[in-house]
Amino acid sequence: MAFLKTILIILLVYYLFKILIKLFAPKILNYAGKKAEQHFREKFQGFNTQQPSQNSAEEGDVIIENTTTRKSNSSKKVGEYIDFEEID
Repeated sequence: MAFLKTILIILLVYYLFKILIKLFAPKILNYAGKKAEQHFREKFQGFNTQQPSQNSAEEGDVIIENTTTRKSNSSKKVGEYIDFEEID
């Protein structure tokens, strides 16, 4: 009889837990989404001020920005190529 009572209590707790999760999961996910959005807004808020302003140049002006590029040395020998064949 105690075994049956234990099984019934476990089933009752399980179904009660399922019902509570269905009720509160949207609210919990909404809260987590808002907190994540707030975190990202705080984190990326300074990016607009760090970019150089393009408004100082008038229409028709040509702006040349020099960027340094490094050429990779592709002539390095990294190893020997081995062609494998299937054996039947």
